[in-house]
Amino acid sequence: MGNDVNKDTVSKSPSSRRHFLRTAGVVTVGFWGLHKLTGNSSCLSASSARIDKLGPLVRDPDGIFDLPKGFTYQVVSWAGQKMTDGLFVPYAHDGMAAFPGPNGLTILVRNHEVNAGRPGRYGAFGANNELLDEKRARLLYDPGRRGSPCLGGTTTLVYDTKQRRLERSYLSLAGTLRNCAGGPTPWNTWISCEETVDRANQTLDEDHGYCFEVPVSDVPNLVKAIPLKEMGRFNHEAVAVNPATGIVYQTEDRPDGLIYRFIPEEPGRLAEGGRLQALCVKDRKGFDTRNWDYERVKPGTPLEVRWIDVDDVDSPADNLRYQGFGDGAARFARGEGMWYGRDAIYFACTNGGRQKTGQVWRYLPSPAEGSRNEDDKPGRLELFIEPNDGALVENCDNVTVTPWGDLILCENGPGDEFLVGVTPAGEIYRLGRNALDQQDLAGATFAPDGSTLFVNIQGRGVTLAITGPWRN
Repeated sequence: MGNDVNKDTVSKSPSSRRHFLRTAGVVTVGFWGLHKLTGNSSCLSASSARIDKLGPLVRDPDGIFDLPKGFTYQVVSWAGQKMTDGLFVPYAHDGMAAFPGPNGLTILVRNHEVNAGRPGRYGAFGANNELLDEKRARLLYDPGRRGSPCLGGTTTLVYDTKQRRLERSYLSLAGTLRNCAGGPTPWNTWISCEETVDRANQTLDEDHGYCFEVPVSDVPNLVKAIPLKEMGRFNHEAVAVNPATGIVYQTEDRPDGLIYRFIPEEPGRLAEGGRLQALCVKDRKGFDTRNWDYERVKPGTPLEVRWIDVDDVDSPADNLRYQGFGDGAARFARGEGMWYGRDAIYFACTNGGRQKTGQVWRYLPSPAEGSRNEDDKPGRLELFIEPNDGALVENCDNVTVTPWGDLILCENGPGDEFLVGVTPAGEIYRLGRNALDQQDLAGATFAPDGSTLFVNIQGRGVTLAITGPWRN
């Protein structure tokens, strides 16, 4: 059922693909411009300066979100709210992406990082799962045992940026666990990732740790949850897709995780299978990128890459990364947010760097990415920023790009949580602060028309739409 929807979506959504390419295109220009402006990598290191690009943050009298002067937010959706399909918005909002809808509408697909064993009040079906009827139950990935279904998944929101109004919302994927991040595809779907490797047990019917594909639709549609098992079973975080090849890049949220890529048998048809590989730094077997004890890699230094096949991808012992280490794969410090930027993949490592306050990496694929000629022109990996200063960036998690080419990072550390911008010149600024609680920010993404930045406050389960003088 899900595969048929995806086939139709690929052929019928050229506007989404154009939006994907257009949005992704600006960031590459911006970050290449960095090296032209500086001539060296000094501004990428711990000396990175903070600027008041948008002005200082103004305290929100309602105690929800602080923004610079001239910017405002609207609460779009909150946990426990009744949706158009009669279900409730689940808790733990996480990764998210925006897609163009009909008549200028924006369609958001949003993850919910709900754990196993949560009572029904955290999910979509009511306090006692009384709204889980037989038809919906057949669409769950894991109905669970003892009448306790898995309550993670995704919701879809249809939003009018001109009227600043939520038109409708609905549950779009259900029966999964800890749907943390994921990523948009150029064929108009969202890949939702489970950040868990829980096995079937006394409460779970199924193994977990997979990716799931969710079609983008403005019409309420709960899809059959089908795991994309050949993309690997591990502690997933985020994905990014290169539209030129259809290759899907993946992060693993472990202190010693890998960076993976999935080469599909048929681009745009992930359920048809493919090959899973892990990233290695060429001529540096088992290279440790984390820079925890000393600076093994300096910001701005290009590293040539090779990719190795990963076997036994269903990994019943959760040992894919150990298999990769044994074959020479590079270690990364909690790979989390990931975003495609036309010719490059940007990803955050939350605990990277000497102070363990985070890194952002950039991968430039080979012109022959995924082909037999790849070794002749290998892809390149580069440490983009490593501030080693929590006052600049503290434990960056989800990542997106702005229409003008900056990166936006969602913090996931102790204390206050900020939206942090990084300019093409490597300068860092604060765009917003979670004034509601000290829980994670997640899911930052811009509407296709560039007018609105959406972001989630995870702890309370709140989605905000932020508007302001972006063009300035």
